[in-house]
Amino acid sequence: MAQRLVSGELQLDDQDLSLRPRRLADFVGQAHVKDNLGIAVQAAKMRGDPLDHVIIYGPPGLGKTTLAHIIAHEMEAEIRVTSGPAIERAGDMAAILTGLQPGSVLFIDEIHRLHRVVEEVLYSAMEDFFLSWMVGKGLAARSVNLRINPFTLVGATTRYSLISAPLRDRFGSVFRLEYYQPADMQVIVRRSAQVLEIESDPEGLDEVASRSRGTPRIANRLLKRTRDYALVMADNRISGPVAQAALNQINVDRIGLDQSDHQLLNSLIDKFDGGPVGLETLAASINEDADTIMEVWEPYLLQLGFLERTPRGRVATRLAYEYLGRTYAQPDSQDQGRLSGF
Repeated sequence: MAQRLVSGELQLDDQDLSLRPRRLADFVGQAHVKDNLGIAVQAAKMRGDPLDHVIIYGPPGLGKTTLAHIIAHEMEAEIRVTSGPAIERAGDMAAILTGLQPGSVLFIDEIHRLHRVVEEVLYSAMEDFFLSWMVGKGLAARSVNLRINPFTLVGATTRYSLISAPLRDRFGSVFRLEYYQPADMQVIVRRSAQVLEIESDPEGLDEVASRSRGTPRIANRLLKRTRDYALVMADNRISGPVAQAALNQINVDRIGLDQSDHQLLNSLIDKFDGGPVGLETLAASINEDADTIMEVWEPYLLQLGFLERTPRGRVATRLAYEYLGRTYAQPDSQDQGRLSGF
């Protein structure tokens, strides 16, 4: 997703916006979230009030930013976009809040990374639409109080547990996004192909969808790379064989595992006999950051059942061995007890 940082706010490029549905009815998948969000939006409009503050969490690339823009569009309100790390001082947050129009949507990505002093400015703003913060230090310190326009805060995060309890409790709605089903991914890829005006066959697009790890952001990225391959190496049309060749070229296998996923699983099996092994040790063995493994690689491997987190560390499962064509060695009963935490 291409973005530009302008005055502490993230600006999305036009092409990224065009790939995002603008109405809740056009949003594919996440039926439970759509239904509940639709009711909340309709009720708020009927009352003539801003929507209650919303927090959306889940793995990267599942549509948190898209839903924030949909909320603004459905509420017929302007949206201001920023991120937690971009707001460094309480005054920065105050400047954003005082500039909001009545009913505006403020979207904060990576909200779990807000500085604590910035976060505290939000407490009174979210509850009473009132700003109160200290300016200056020592004897020169003074309290500033200011009324602001009613607004809706939409927060997005991949680490819901890292949001402080006082901030988390001030959100009226909490939604968790799940990985998308194969049928939903096919619809998303076909829509993106239409938006990008890509010549394609259903078989080719379904191949891209099946290797997209249930994640729309990855699907759009793979679709663009497949388009490039078709333009240079084929007849500028994404057919089934062309899609297979293109995705094999960039080391994305039939279920969406890439070179990094294979490296992690192979290291776990070859160097540590399938585990258990600690996260830091595993990260050092493949020269990768532990947070990257935990936040980017592991969620999909856990979803597939290829990896387990145990009290003693990470363990490769029988499914991982079978998928990689390895012989699975059943742990003895003593090891089984240790892995279970007994």
